[in-house]
Amino acid sequence: MAVESVSAPAPLLSVRDLHVRFPTERGTVNAVNGVSFDLYEGRTLAIVGESGSGKSVTAKTLMNLLPRTAHVSGEVTYDGQDVRALAAAGTKHFFGVQMTMVFQDPMTSLNPVKKVGEQIAETLRYHLGRSRSDALEEAEHLLDQVGIPEPSRRVSQYPHELSGGLRQRVVIAMALACQPRLLIADEPTTAVDVTVQKHLLDLLDRLRRDRGMSMILITHDLGVAHGRADDVAVMYAGRLVETADARTLFFDMRHPYTEALLRSIPRIEDPVHHRLDPIPGRPPELVDPPDACAFAPRCIYARADCLDGVPELSGLVGLHRFACLHPTGTERGEAALATNRTAGVTAAGLSLPQEAPGSG
Repeated sequence: MAVESVSAPAPLLSVRDLHVRFPTERGTVNAVNGVSFDLYEGRTLAIVGESGSGKSVTAKTLMNLLPRTAHVSGEVTYDGQDVRALAAAGTKHFFGVQMTMVFQDPMTSLNPVKKVGEQIAETLRYHLGRSRSDALEEAEHLLDQVGIPEPSRRVSQYPHELSGGLRQRVVIAMALACQPRLLIADEPTTAVDVTVQKHLLDLLDRLRRDRGMSMILITHDLGVAHGRADDVAVMYAGRLVETADARTLFFDMRHPYTEALLRSIPRIEDPVHHRLDPIPGRPPELVDPPDACAFAPRCIYARADCLDGVPELSGLVGLHRFACLHPTGTERGEAALATNRTAGVTAAGLSLPQEAPGSG
């Protein structure tokens, strides 16, 4: 008897070879360089990296929020539709309905002179054709869903009358108003106290599960992604340098930048007054980047071949891919590190403390 083949599910969002460039007086800024990834229905992808790595530019490209001066190339498809073609055609009810975004600073997303209920209702009236009264009633229900106390009173308040955490919940309510299938959260906890961050992240995770949404979580903190993302993509200098499912990335990372990000996270078990382990140096300029590994000047594993061309994103079979010639956790990586420590300097000029003879 013939066995029917089961085809793999198609991704909800697929990005292929995305490039974004901005012309400036100093030259062209290569903000995003050849980024490719897939996001499947109901899953969360965390895109992690330092400020300036290209995370937010990638997110804004997906939402068609870049300035007109930006030069974009590559392919972005959402449920089989060409997103860039939808944007060019001025499709009215796609952005903000099928795909929505929560920004890092709620005060830039909210109108300071309009009541929060009206702002949520405006989305419902524009995209879904609700009457004013129905939209306001639904806005109150949305405020209740995102955990805002006394929602009947809050709908009549202005943004400045709410705390930062409540304002961010209002922005989340606006993003969820039209039942999107994909939510992009760009540093959603940056503007709130650390005590509020966990509540907001828990809220986003719960709403994603309850609504069956997919989510892209943009963050500079791998600790934020831990336990909340299904898959993680690490960005550096406009490129993806490592992608994997979350468990693999946190417990079997291969790129030195991923390892350095994890080392810089404070841990509860660390002793009092423990010094954090920062990443040396600064991210590179994205104007006329060198034809070499961008992380090499800050990398304790860097050897001469790291300065001879940009490593490709490849590696293990499956979703775990990395762009490194001397991966951490491998014999090749350990040999490179040992050589550099003995010399006291990497091939890219980063000084390292020398190991005493016979140590280790």
